[in-house]
Amino acid sequence: MITRALYSRSRRLYSLLQHLQSHISQTHRSGAYPISPSPVDLSRISSVRPFLFTRLCTQTMKLDPSSLAEDVNEICRVLSDFRSPHHDIESALDCFLGKISCNLVEQVLKRCKNLGVSAHRFFLWAQRLPGFNHSRESYHILVDILGSGKQFPLIWNFLFEMRESGDSEIRSEIFWIIFRAYCRADLPADAIRAFNKMDDFGIKPGIDDLDQLLYTLCKRKLVKHAQEFFERVKFEFPPTRKTYSILMRGWGDTGNSTEARKLFNEMLERGCSTDVLAYNSLLESLCRDGKMDEAYKLFREMRLYGLEPDACTYSIFIRASCEANDIHSVFRVLDRMRRYSLVPNVFTYNCIIKLLCKKAMVDDAYLLVDEMLERGVSPDLWSYNAIQAVHCDNCEVNKALMLISMMKRDSCMPDRHTYNMVLKMLIRVGRFDRAMNVWEGMGESGFYPSVSTYAVMVHSFCKKKGKLEDACRYFEMMIDEGIPPYPCTCDLLRDRLLQFGFREQIQILADKMLRSTSCLIQELSNTMRGDKAYARSRAEDIIV
Repeated sequence: MITRALYSRSRRLYSLLQHLQSHISQTHRSGAYPISPSPVDLSRISSVRPFLFTRLCTQTMKLDPSSLAEDVNEICRVLSDFRSPHHDIESALDCFLGKISCNLVEQVLKRCKNLGVSAHRFFLWAQRLPGFNHSRESYHILVDILGSGKQFPLIWNFLFEMRESGDSEIRSEIFWIIFRAYCRADLPADAIRAFNKMDDFGIKPGIDDLDQLLYTLCKRKLVKHAQEFFERVKFEFPPTRKTYSILMRGWGDTGNSTEARKLFNEMLERGCSTDVLAYNSLLESLCRDGKMDEAYKLFREMRLYGLEPDACTYSIFIRASCEANDIHSVFRVLDRMRRYSLVPNVFTYNCIIKLLCKKAMVDDAYLLVDEMLERGVSPDLWSYNAIQAVHCDNCEVNKALMLISMMKRDSCMPDRHTYNMVLKMLIRVGRFDRAMNVWEGMGESGFYPSVSTYAVMVHSFCKKKGKLEDACRYFEMMIDEGIPPYPCTCDLLRDRLLQFGFREQIQILADKMLRSTSCLIQELSNTMRGDKAYARSRAEDIIV
């Protein structure tokens, strides 16, 4: 795998040099040069980056759509290999000069959301290329990546640079992403400060921005902070029924129907017209608070105001019954929806499937999946994985494998959770042949194992008598693919090898890791050797 990657990168660089030679020759033939150009010095071009070479790579070469996926994979590999701040990622990226496009950058960023530092450095590297401008979507993706990694100082520096350079217009959507990042980090005060900073970047916040902030706070169950801020600004930003519905739903998610009812009454007092969404928000809060009688009373009240309950209204009662483990009430409401030709969404169906699996009613869960397909609702991974978990817990090999085939038939491709569950179960029951078949079939389905799937294989084989060689084989495959293993995987495999006296094999694996193109794998070779103090210090350096 490493040889293939190096060959591919060398071939890419060689093709760039060929293109440059051809361009110069054509220019000479057209009379632009009075003298014959010197031959291209490959050694110099590979070590330096002249302006002409960069300009030709970024402007004259066209991206071959057929090679886009390969380029995305290889750039992501580089970002993974050079993920630490002290790694020289820029030099490693130079061989991709002629391949950079807005589409490619967006796809790379989407694939590398867990590599904040590397993604940021890749973005800046591409930004410096002459003639290249990032798309607005790329800016949004990068801010989301930095927010997910809690790199808030980098976000603000990035925004200041955007404001000063004027390379891209700063819009409200970027601040909505920042709201989400702060709320995910449980920093509601900072999310509110970000709202107040919008003016500094030429954006006058409006009711839509307020709704986004309140929604994000409520979604993370930071409703108290949302309510307090709403009370401070509600006269500056006249709230709509959508604003009230967001807050009511937020209080409902925390089970506080009293506060939700207060907001509902305030909405009526301010003259906001009610709609089904507002009623659904209050119904949700009542059901979550266990006040089912009051919820049914409000449900009947809707029709008095000329409001017809929709699928969401009935789904609220279905989910409440699922929470109460009341399967009979679930199907009573579901039957009523069928009579009114109302179709639950996939989330509501999944709640029912989860309850059926919990009650060991797997056959009924399959019937519900069939109903979803008949009614135009596509089952998702949650639908199938809930059933798959039961098969794996019960060691039902044939049913688990049949479900994987069913998922592929229904165009819902298994994910790492599906494969991890099934592989772990197959190795646990000793069906190694079936495990190999599943492993080989993953690539045919377009799924490529990540570190967690390799860890399942290594850990599972380490626990099986006589399968230590297989554990080493999958560990080596992971290293060959350039995927850094978990430190605990290194520790487990090393301990098992020591237990059986295979010290030489430990050294072989550590040497193989040291020869990897991934800097992180090289550093983990010390963990394999047992130098935990060094590995811990390197991990701390990476975090810093």
